[in-house]
Amino acid sequence: MVLNYIFVAFFLIAFVIGLFKLVVLGDVEVFPAMMNSTFDSSKTAFEISLGLTGVLSLWLGIMKIGERGGVVNFIARLLSPIFSKLFPDIPKGHPVTGSIFMNIAANMLGLDNAATPLGLKAMEQMQEINKQKNEALKAQNPSVDVERLNATATNPMIMFLVLNTSGLTLIPVSIMVYRAQMGAAQPTDIFIPILIATFFATLAGIIFTCLYQRINMFNRTILLTLGGMCAAVGAIIWGFSQLDKETMDSVSTTTANILLMTIITGFIVAAVRKKENVYDAFIEGAKEGFQTAVRIIPYLVAILVGIGVFRASGAMDALTNGIAWGVSACGLNADFVAALPTALMKPLSGSGARGMMVDAMTTYGADSFVGRLACIFQGSTDTTFYILAVYFGSVSIRHTRHAVACGLLADLAGIISAIAIAYLFFG
Repeated sequence: MVLNYIFVAFFLIAFVIGLFKLVVLGDVEVFPAMMNSTFDSSKTAFEISLGLTGVLSLWLGIMKIGERGGVVNFIARLLSPIFSKLFPDIPKGHPVTGSIFMNIAANMLGLDNAATPLGLKAMEQMQEINKQKNEALKAQNPSVDVERLNATATNPMIMFLVLNTSGLTLIPVSIMVYRAQMGAAQPTDIFIPILIATFFATLAGIIFTCLYQRINMFNRTILLTLGGMCAAVGAIIWGFSQLDKETMDSVSTTTANILLMTIITGFIVAAVRKKENVYDAFIEGAKEGFQTAVRIIPYLVAILVGIGVFRASGAMDALTNGIAWGVSACGLNADFVAALPTALMKPLSGSGARGMMVDAMTTYGADSFVGRLACIFQGSTDTTFYILAVYFGSVSIRHTRHAVACGLLADLAGIISAIAIAYLFFG
C-alpha cells in the first residue's frame, strides 16, 4: 500500500511541477524530458533485469550446491541463537537462516552482485514459511483470506529488508575505485567514515524494527551480539587506520575476493564430500535464477519510471534548494546541502545516486568536503525502494506494512551520521 502511494506521488508531484514550469516559467522542455525519462527508465529496468539474469543464475546455482552440501544448514544452526531473537517467527535451524547470513555477508563485503541473488533466495524461503502458516490457518478457519495473507510482508521479511536497506558495508571497494578515477589524492580516506556511518544506519534499523515488532532488545543474546559488532567494527577501524593508502586498497580488494572464492570452493567441496552431483545441483539452482529475473521486471519498471519522472520534472532540485534555504534560515552551516542529492537519490536508485556522487566530485572536486560527503552518503545506506521492489516483487508481496517506515528511518540515521562524521573528519 505504501509503495502505491509513493508511486502515485512521484507522478502527481512531477506533473504539478512540470505544469508550473511550463505555464509560469515558459519551460517547453520539461514535459518532453519527463516523457523521455519514462522510456529511458523502462529500458533501464529491463536492462537491469537482463543483467541480473546471469548473476542470479550463478549465485542461486552456488546456493543450491551449498544446500546440497549441508553448508547452509550448518550456518543456520550456528546463527540460530541470535537469529531466533531477531527473527522469532522463523523455525529454529531453518535453512533460510543460512541464506540470510550469506546475503548479509556479501553486502558487508560490498559484493552487490552476489548479495542480490542470495537475498532473493532468502525471501523465497521466508515466503514458503509464510504460505505454510497461512494454509494451516485456512484449515482452522475457512473464511481466512489466504491470498491476501500470502501477499503481506511478514515480520522476518521486514527485518531482513531493513538489514539490507541499511547497507552495512565493511569494504566499499567500488566507491574507492570511483574516487581514484576522479583524481582523489587519497581515494581510501572515506573508508573509515563510511564504515562508521553505515554501522550506525544498520544499528538504527535494527532498533526501529525491534520497536515496531516488539522484540525485546535487552535480551542477553542480542546485547552480546550488538556489543560484539561494535567491538569488531572498532577493531577493523583501528586496523585499517594503521595502513597506508596503497596497502589499504590492496588488502580491501584482495580480502573481498578471497572470501568470495573461499565461499564458492567451500560449497563445492562440502557437496563433493556428501557425494552430491555438483553440476546438476548448480543447474537446478540456476534455473530458479532465470525465473526470478523475469518475475521482477514489472516491479523494476514501475519504481524506476516513477523515479525518472520525479527527477526529470525538477522536483529533486526543488527539494534540495528548499532544504538549503531552510538550513541557512536557521543559521546553520549549509555546506553539506550540495551533497544531499546523493543522499536523497540513494533510497530511490543506486545508479542514480552513483551518478549524483560522480557529479558532486566532478563539480566540487574529489577531495572537497562535498565530494567526500557524497561518497559517504553513497556508502552509508542502500537503495531502499529498489530493494523493496525487487525483493518483495520476487515473491509477489504487495502489502509492505512497516517495511518502508523502518527502512527510511535507517536511511535517515545513516544520512545524519554521514553529515556528522564528514564534519568531524573533513569539516
